[in-house]
Amino acid sequence: MAVSRLPSAALSLKQFLQRQRVLGIYRNMLRTIRKVPDEADRKYLRDWAREEFKRNRSATDQDAIRMMITQANNHLEDLQKSLALAGS
Repeated sequence: MAVSRLPSAALSLKQFLQRQRVLGIYRNMLRTIRKVPDEADRKYLRDWAREEFKRNRSATDQDAIRMMITQANNHLEDLQKSLALAGS
């Protein structure tokens, strides 16, 4: 009998892709936050984003994760729109 080389807690393909999507949103959020002109606002937003993602890192319910991804995308879009309006 062949022994699997994968760890027992290996992610499924769906979980892996979802994780990559969440990490991409997180990176985009941090990149967008870097464009905020005020240092205090930048620090507040960076701390908020880190805390939110850290707080939800142990979530396993697929529906809840999808909802959080949607909310994160909405927050990111709102931030990007606000920065675009402030720049114009």
